[in-house]
Amino acid sequence: MTYDNLLMFAEKEGIEVLENSQIGKLHGLCVDNTITINSNLETNIEKLCVLCEELGHYYTTYGNIIDQSKVENRKQERRARGWAYERLVGIAKLIDASRQGIRNRYELAEYLGVSERFIEEAIKYYKDKHGTYLEINNYIIYFEPLGVLEKL
Repeated sequence: MTYDNLLMFAEKEGIEVLENSQIGKLHGLCVDNTITINSNLETNIEKLCVLCEELGHYYTTYGNIIDQSKVENRKQERRARGWAYERLVGIAKLIDASRQGIRNRYELAEYLGVSERFIEEAIKYYKDKHGTYLEINNYIIYFEPLGVLEKL
């Protein structure tokens, strides 16, 4: 998935995406059906990760959740980020990457077109959600250390 692909998806969903440097320290902001991406982000990979998370907010959160001192706001933030992780670093993509010979987080980030930080956060999300590993079909996905084993 590329930033341009995600922009086209948002457009088809009726979501306007703007780039603007006037949103302060925020990387992105979702208000109603408009997402603003901080134009100071340096790469399309960063913009992709932020846009996907903001789409997660569009689909899974409500109200103003900027104040992260509130438990409910943190829960909504986690839900939006989880939405993004599952789209850009989904379990099936982890298995496919392993089958393609991807062996470390750097290669995985490059293969999936996301930042290494996004990979780290996604793996932590999966570890928190599933524990140290997940068995699915004929695979065992270990989250710490990251690895995929095919059961024979």
